[in-house]
Amino acid sequence: MKTLSAFFLLLPLLMGAATGAKPERSAGVELVILGIAQDAGYPQALCYRPHCIAAWEDKQRRKMATSLGVVDHLNQSQYLFEATPDLPEQLYLLQQRWSAPEYQLGGVFLTHAHMGHYTGLMYFGREVASTKALPVYAMPVMSRFLTQNGPWSQLVTLKNISLQPLADGKAVTVGNIRVTPLRVPHRDEFSETVGYFIQGPDKTALFIPDIDKWDKWGTDIAALIPEVDYALLDATFYSADELPGRAMAEVPHPLVLESMAKFEHLPASQRDKIIFIHFNHTNPLLNGASEEYRRVTGAGFHVAQEGQRLSL
Repeated sequence: MKTLSAFFLLLPLLMGAATGAKPERSAGVELVILGIAQDAGYPQALCYRPHCIAAWEDKQRRKMATSLGVVDHLNQSQYLFEATPDLPEQLYLLQQRWSAPEYQLGGVFLTHAHMGHYTGLMYFGREVASTKALPVYAMPVMSRFLTQNGPWSQLVTLKNISLQPLADGKAVTVGNIRVTPLRVPHRDEFSETVGYFIQGPDKTALFIPDIDKWDKWGTDIAALIPEVDYALLDATFYSADELPGRAMAEVPHPLVLESMAKFEHLPASQRDKIIFIHFNHTNPLLNGASEEYRRVTGAGFHVAQEGQRLSL
């Protein structure tokens, strides 16, 4: 990791505000949070418990699956991190709200082969957009999965997408951003899993939406925080009691309470960089009025919001 440190600038966190109005466009490069929920979004299919019913009955409460957009205003291009089931709406918002119709989608970066992170690729197929050689950046096993399994293989055969190889710790440059994948431990049934360093002209973001447990990783996550300006980290579950009747070991993630304990020794300026993201439908952080939300923000951390803009 020391070899990456030279790329990162130690600058204060600038938080973007989510608003309903169309914001002014940046003159440089910015990251936009397009979704904050776990793979299945919020509310989740077949969930009719009170916390889901509230969102079924009030569309304003609904949240899309976790995804980031990076807008390179200097080159009039966009890059998507994750291809979620909510991809059509997320691309619409990225194109019409935070960029402009003339901006081109320059590529998609995938983290792994779980449903909320790659199945949106289907919208690039001939039944929908029928894109021409859209660059899709993926690790080796992820690329083989897409090449050898339908219907994804048709995207490759028909050249709707063009798979671009990634390697652990090796940066690629696209426009005015530099992207470095990082292997992380996760339930790798179909592919390996990565997070990303996303470096713009001025600032750097760390994006790790899925990981089993911090202690299973051979990298000290707390030591990475000073090297970046923003750290968007896995917060799937707030606590261990969210899935009654189901073993949490089947879906291991760093609980928000565990992450807060791991980062509590960091100075306030470093805790201020941490933005929790990728919330399961049971996670009380989806409710900005909850006691848990107040506890997290009161400790100096942030909870990701759809539409949030971060300058890069």
